[in-house]
Amino acid sequence: MSVTDDIACREMVELMSDYLEGALAAADLGRFERHLAGCDGCGRALDQLRETVRLTGMLRVDDVPPQERAALLGLYRAWRAGG
Repeated sequence: MSVTDDIACREMVELMSDYLEGALAAADLGRFERHLAGCDGCGRALDQLRETVRLTGMLRVDDVPPQERAALLGLYRAWRAGG
């Protein structure tokens, strides 16, 4: 695990959505951006997340078959529950 400016890459991943939404607290924002400036891996991960958000934003509910939709919702709920 890479650590830059006292923030671990794992924590960065957890903060990326809030960062993209402009919802990070000022203290976290500075730490996040300093880490991002020194960590190519986190920069690539953030770029991938931006692209994922862009592409999925183009989908309509009917574009995703019901079985896949249910599977994705199940995965998301399991992730949110911590397992």
